[in-house]
Amino acid sequence: MNWNDLTQNWAESYRALCNEFPRLEPSAMPFLKADQDRFESYLAATHDMSLKEAQDAFDAYLNRHLEGARHSA
Repeated sequence: MNWNDLTQNWAESYRALCNEFPRLEPSAMPFLKADQDRFESYLAATHDMSLKEAQDAFDAYLNRHLEGARHSA
């Protein structure tokens, strides 16, 4: 899964993101969902991570969901 895949079905993706990153605020999402860099910066700020940690955590999230999609296909 990549950023474009994730934003294609934002409602479903957002629920899964909240399971992984519980401090996401719905009110911030309209401004963040169009820009992966901005989203990762927000993720770092709201989850007490460095930007690098947030990027790594988000990459791991995307990779796990990519693997899940491959196994369900």
